Amino acid sequence: MSCNCQKNVDSLIPQVAVIDSIRKETADVATFRIITPAGGKSFDFLPGQCAMISIPPIGEAIFSITSSPTEQRFLEFSIKKCGSVTECLHSMEIGSEVGIRGPYGNHFPVNDVLRGRDLLFIAGGIGLAPLRSVINYIMDNRRDYGTVDIIYGARSPEDLVHQEDIMNFWPKQINTKVHLTVDRAVDGWSGHVGFVPSYIKELGLANNKVALVCGPPIMIKLGLQALEQVGFKREQIYTTLELKMKCGVGKCGRCNIGDKYVCKDGPVFRCDELQQLPDEY
Repeated sequence: MSCNCQKNVDSLIPQVAVIDSIRKETADVATFRIITPAGGKSFDFLPGQCAMISIPPIGEAIFSITSSPTEQRFLEFSIKKCGSVTECLHSMEIGSEVGIRGPYGNHFPVNDVLRGRDLLFIAGGIGLAPLRSVINYIMDNRRDYGTVDIIYGARSPEDLVHQEDIMNFWPKQINTKVHLTVDRAVDGWSGHVGFVPSYIKELGLANNKVALVCGPPIMIKLGLQALEQVGFKREQIYTTLELKMKCGVGKCGRCNIGDKYVCKDGPVFRCDELQQLPDEY
């Protein structure tokens, strides 16, 4: 798949878009389906890229695109309520207009490095959002990839997002396994209990896979350590740092880490590249 990202479109000028549907995921996370006023998605992209959503005069914020690039009817964003822009988004209704610009950043190497390989996805909480785009892209091109294991954890069963995918769709796909865990035991939960990094070691999966990791910073840090302890090399592991992005075009400096700009050099990084950056990431 080639990407015609931003062909004939100024990446700094928001396009008008319409909220087509809102799906409640958890108490503070919702998935917004966004279309152009004429219908369809605003632009092409590749898995792992991000977009800016703006609400005049409140402001704008950058979000991972949650839907697959293979989906032509809309873009989806799974957004946690955690600031003025997201608070406003969560108060909006179907049919409301927003601004959208993008896509920004690089992407997961779905068409070269990942092709033909066995894959391991590791996500915590809302960190499943950017990985969902990759996973569904792979499901739509299933013969091009090897086995798929998905490890996903959250604080409680109520905090697990995209439950239709994790409970019903993905487990039914060929050579695909979903491993769910929650932080603490609760009534009615019969699945695994424990933190994601510990679960990585407990599962004892083969270490010849390519791993893609996304979640809270502490989960990424401890998850990388767990993967290395079971024999993964950092050259086999990818993660995304889109939370550090602000303007998306390398002008504001907010995402500068060492000699890298997350918005221009990332947000997707192979983890051996992160070893060369200051500890602040």
